[in-house]
Amino acid sequence: MRAADGTAVPLLQGLGLRKRFGSLEVLCGVDLTLRAGEALGVVGPNGAGKTTLFGVLAGALPASAGTLHFDGQDLAGWPADRRCRAGLARTHQVPRPFLGMTVLENVLVGAQHGAGLRGAAATQAALQALDRAGMAPLAGRPAAALGLLDRKRLELARALATRPRVLLLDEIGGGLTEAELAQLVALLRALRGDGLTLVWIEHVLHALMGVVDRLLCLDAGSVLAEGDPQAVMADPRVRAAYVGGAMDAAAEVAA
Repeated sequence: MRAADGTAVPLLQGLGLRKRFGSLEVLCGVDLTLRAGEALGVVGPNGAGKTTLFGVLAGALPASAGTLHFDGQDLAGWPADRRCRAGLARTHQVPRPFLGMTVLENVLVGAQHGAGLRGAAATQAALQALDRAGMAPLAGRPAAALGLLDRKRLELARALATRPRVLLLDEIGGGLTEAELAQLVALLRALRGDGLTLVWIEHVLHALMGVVDRLLCLDAGSVLAEGDPQAVMADPRVRAAYVGGAMDAAAEVAA
């Protein structure tokens, strides 16, 4: 989509986003711009406001101030379900499968309630999402029987079944082994190759660096640095926010 002057309109743009809980301001005027097909990484220490930002973007939390546009549309007042059907989906830090359902039934929930599909169309979307997430062989397995990696894949498949244009990933790499992280990185690269736009919050920085184009670092609810991943990681303010160690280790792995 392009503006009247011919410039490309960002697919997702938040300006001056603020979120207060009583007297506590968790987001302090965050600006975020995302182009179609891009992968943006969001980093920062615990308590920086990263998951709150996702809540505001996805509609789970109303912004206290600021503007948010998706594909040129003002999202003010849009509830989470309307945003999801427009193409803005998310995963959660802790996978939340319906344990009494099979893998396929879980993903059908995304297709039916997230994308608004019914009948054969919902089933097709669910099966496609399972295939993209590498979960097709487990379609009939009870969700309660899945290990952590497969629960994370299921969380991803359920989000994919909503047919998103932008996918918000909240620490999907947490708790995985190095081998499992390598599988996850390969999967996310494949999704990017299919044209999916990603915003990924992650503490496992070397995995994040293998996927994203840009990094945005939050600290105490404000944007501390944004831009080229290597440049952001080298920023002394970012290193100070992480108290050195985590960013140093990630930089060594990425290099």
